[in-house]
Amino acid sequence: MNSRFDMLSAIYNDTKNEKYDYAVQPWGATEPHNYHLPYMTDCYLAHDLSVDAVIKAYEKQKVKGMVLPVIHLGSQNPGQRELPFCLHAGYETQKAILSDIVSSLNYQGVHKLVIVNGHGGNSFKNMIRDLAVQYPDFLIVISNLFAIVPQTGYFEEKDDHAGEMETSMMMHYHPELVNLSVAGDGASKPFSAESLREGIGWTPRNWAKVSHDTGIGNPRKSTAEKGRKYADAVSRKLSELFIDVAKGNIY
Repeated sequence: MNSRFDMLSAIYNDTKNEKYDYAVQPWGATEPHNYHLPYMTDCYLAHDLSVDAVIKAYEKQKVKGMVLPVIHLGSQNPGQRELPFCLHAGYETQKAILSDIVSSLNYQGVHKLVIVNGHGGNSFKNMIRDLAVQYPDFLIVISNLFAIVPQTGYFEEKDDHAGEMETSMMMHYHPELVNLSVAGDGASKPFSAESLREGIGWTPRNWAKVSHDTGIGNPRKSTAEKGRKYADAVSRKLSELFIDVAKGNIY
C-alpha cells in the first residue's frame, strides 16, 4: 500500500493514472547524533512520520498525497560542521533545491506542498515567501516535526538533539540502527549570557562548546514504546494538516 504514497517504493504503474492532492517533502540533515544514532536520524524520522501521516490522511478523508525522497542537506551550526561527515548546506543551496521541486510539481499539476522538517537548524520561511510571489497559485506549508506535540507526558527528560525523544522514535522505526550501549549522556552547557538564555537575542550555538558527545538530552531512558506513542500522536496531528491542505481549508 505504501507504494501509492511513498516515492521510495512507488513505481510509475501505480501513479500514472492517479490524481494526487498534494505532495510532502521530508527534509532532514546529515550530522552526528551522539554516539548511538545514525547520521541520518533527522531524515529517517521526517520520512517515516510523513508516510504514516499521509496514510492516516487517506484513511480519514481519502485525500491522496505523495511523500517525496527526503532531502538530507541541512544547515549546520559552527562546531558541528567540523565533525567528520557532517554536511552543511547553505541557504542558497536549500532554496535552489526547493525552487526546483516546486517548479517540477507545478508543471505536473500538483500545486500543494508540505515540507516536513526534522532538523532544527533548517529555516524555510523566507524561501516560502519568495516562492509564494513567484508561484502565486502554489501553496507551500512548513511543519517543524517536533513542535507539533509537546514532549511532556511522553518522555521523562527533554530532548534537544539525540536525547530521549529522537532515540525512542528511532527505536520504534529502526531499532536495528540504534546502539544505546555506546550512547553518551547528552550533557550540555547553556549560554553564559542571561540575555541569550532568555531569548532577548539569538545567535547559533557553537556545538563544540555546548556538547561533548554532540547530543543535548539524555537518551538512557528511551524505549520503543515511548517512541511508538509519540510517533502516533505526531503523525495524527500531521495528518490533520495534510487534510486541510488537500481540501483547501486555509482561509
